[in-house]
Amino acid sequence: MDISLFDFQLPKELIAQFPREKRDSSRMMVVEKERGEIIHESFENFPSFLRKDDLLVLNNTKVIPAKFFVMDGNGRKIEVLILRELGNGIWETLCKPSKRMKKGMKFKFIEISGEGEVLDEGEWGRRYLKFSFEREDFYKYLRSFGYAPLPPYIKRDKEKDYLREKDLEFYQTIWAKINGSIAAPTAGMHFTKEILDEISAKGVEIVEITLHVGEATFRPVKVKDIEKHKMGEEYVFIGEDSAKKIEEALKKKRRIVAVGTTVVRALESSYNNGKIKEEGFFTDLFIYPPFKFNVVSSLFTNFHLPKSTLFILVSAFAGLDLMKRAYSEAIKMGYKFFSYGDCMFIV
Repeated sequence: MDISLFDFQLPKELIAQFPREKRDSSRMMVVEKERGEIIHESFENFPSFLRKDDLLVLNNTKVIPAKFFVMDGNGRKIEVLILRELGNGIWETLCKPSKRMKKGMKFKFIEISGEGEVLDEGEWGRRYLKFSFEREDFYKYLRSFGYAPLPPYIKRDKEKDYLREKDLEFYQTIWAKINGSIAAPTAGMHFTKEILDEISAKGVEIVEITLHVGEATFRPVKVKDIEKHKMGEEYVFIGEDSAKKIEEALKKKRRIVAVGTTVVRALESSYNNGKIKEEGFFTDLFIYPPFKFNVVSSLFTNFHLPKSTLFILVSAFAGLDLMKRAYSEAIKMGYKFFSYGDCMFIV
């Protein structure tokens, strides 16, 4: 399929720049995929759209403050985003501007005494860095001075601490437990304890899985034919108890509701002939039309970027024509888009 099929025009003013003071105050579009019906609602009413025998699946990954700044030899600031630890003190990163971070270059940390070196350059602008201090000291540095790894369409004054603290709090789900993501599973950011309590009181079963969101999720599709796009790997962990509950729901043909596209990719990657793969594994599953969904029945998600793997996924789930119509209506009605924006429930 041609990537241009998944394009649409989005006014810049509809890109949400700040979190709401109340997580659960967003607007919610409900899309009935069989009938093609679209309803405009509030997320506060989300529990009323669930059934008591539903299984709600959450991603419990935790975003680390993976973005920080260093100084090159000419005193210029360079943004560094940690992707993953490779061992032996080497870290895979994305740097901005990457052209300044050449192999062999030395740089200094700004807030503390410390330096590092660019060991190598890689694909997609990757840089492989080694720092002058130990692993635990580096994590301590991130906790003290790191920023929430917000997407580039969210603009921030990096010098203002109050924004740093607010983003570190809100760019995270309230159930986040397992450190490892460099981007939030943003669909879950709408939920509050009160909403979860209401869902549980209704009799809905809630299980948690883990997918550490990495660069693969937001890697742009740069090929004309989407089938040629390489997704990249992300780590998934599904515990024995969660796997058994998901398998039981499948056997009884209960509705499995995924909170976020990361949950969809994790569940569909783990499925094999009625069984759910337990323990940890890596997935590079790229979901695009046509795709046979074996696990997920309904999807709660945000509004996504044009031509992104996430918009392609929801189009595979609900149908491209319906998603284009839904997004067109959302734009006309002033819905807010992307990480801090409004939400959609596809049933």
